[in-house]
Amino acid sequence: MCQMRVVMDRDGGQEPVMEGVARLEAGPDGVKVSALFEEPRLVPGARVKTIDFLGGLVTLAPLAGGGGRG
Repeated sequence: MCQMRVVMDRDGGQEPVMEGVARLEAGPDGVKVSALFEEPRLVPGARVKTIDFLGGLVTLAPLAGGGGRG
């Protein structure tokens, strides 16, 4: 089973979003991340920037004109 760590690029650093993510959905309102034993969380105003499959890391970034805070 492949579970990922999701972080948000912000202010020159990386802010943790969620650990053990098993599902990720990118949509027009942001990115929804889900872990096995946690409620899904929407990161509004975010987009997927990179996915490192070997490192188990997904990096999100704010949408152009969006704050990406959530």
